[in-house]
Amino acid sequence: MNKESNMRFAKRFGIGALVLALSGFALAFADEKPVAPTERDGAHDFDFDFGTWNTHITRRVHPLTASAESIELAGTVDVRKLFEGRAALEQIEVDGPKGHWEGMSIFLYDPAGHQWSQTFINSAHGAFSNGLIGSFKDGRGELFAQDTLDGRYILIRGVWSNITADAHRYEESYSDDGGKTWEVEFTANLTRKKA
Repeated sequence: MNKESNMRFAKRFGIGALVLALSGFALAFADEKPVAPTERDGAHDFDFDFGTWNTHITRRVHPLTASAESIELAGTVDVRKLFEGRAALEQIEVDGPKGHWEGMSIFLYDPAGHQWSQTFINSAHGAFSNGLIGSFKDGRGELFAQDTLDGRYILIRGVWSNITADAHRYEESYSDDGGKTWEVEFTANLTRKKA
């Protein structure tokens, strides 16, 4: 009912009838439960990553400083499927100017939260990192974590993009201003290793 029809209804049947009619109208819709948006099942978002890859890595030596010094590494990444695709084990072996380096990530999908977590282990430190947590949208994965660097709190953002059957890119950025700005610290361009 618009304002004019409300006034005509009130004159003809009385203001009480109008209030009753509008109350009934509101109650009719109050019984309807809102429909919750359907959560997207992202349990297979990392399926593209299974297999063996050649990787080329560029890493900044002094993150979040004025220094642009970087190093390049090359090697292989092997990603194995676990839990029917709801988890993965990633092993990295690369060589660079400082010699051989290895790392490992464990990816795990949380079906209740519809999110992925990634926990990284650097062979040089022998300890678990703070886990990145996030999800995929429109073919792009973004996972985030909070950590410390040189005694200050930072945010970390891991991004998987440019995903095809035989290639993808991983990029890790840091922010020391609460996510207002991001600086790319690590990139890995991966191409599927042919059998």
